[in-house]
Amino acid sequence: MGRFIVTVARGYGSGGRTIATKLAKELGVPCYDKELLSLASSQSGINELLFAKADEKLKNSLLFQIAKAVYSGEVLPKDSLSADDSDNVISNDKLFAHQEKVLKGLADNGSFVVLGRCADYVLRDYPNLIRVFIHASFEDCVAAEAKHSTLTLEEIKKYIRAVDKRRAEYYEHYTGRRWNDATNYDLCLNTSAVGRENCVGLIKDYMKRRLEEI
Repeated sequence: MGRFIVTVARGYGSGGRTIATKLAKELGVPCYDKELLSLASSQSGINELLFAKADEKLKNSLLFQIAKAVYSGEVLPKDSLSADDSDNVISNDKLFAHQEKVLKGLADNGSFVVLGRCADYVLRDYPNLIRVFIHASFEDCVAAEAKHSTLTLEEIKKYIRAVDKRRAEYYEHYTGRRWNDATNYDLCLNTSAVGRENCVGLIKDYMKRRLEEI
């Protein structure tokens, strides 16, 4: 199949993270999520609370090596961020620019699956890019979250709307595009219609057909 990159944008509760993780496992490649990329942006020790999540395996990974190699921004005071400030870290323009360099460095060095972070836009010039958007009905997203949440149904609904609103605003801020616009992606999958368990196979089938042409 050759080298490839799969970006996965997803609505909250649609199963996107599970699908991306399973896809990466079956393809035998890393799956990078926002925590790892935030950590990469903070590898200098900007936020010890994020940095502390790194284990020796991560420190020896390609992600960490590339992050260290490209980092050249200002070091923020270590005590300037609290446990609730991780979203502020990943939305900071300077750290986004660093994150962009990390993503491109990874793309130049191998295949992977990545969740969110506007990766479909950042890596848009790579010919081996597969851009996927995972969504589901609002009712199914609420039901999925309710299975492992202590929140009330109304609280869950409010939370899902807030998360998706934040993702949409983040995406539009850095890309100038609408987050849930199908024209931004190669493949849009509705897990309410096809089921989460079928999405990995559908993505792999698409990849096989698409990458044979590259």
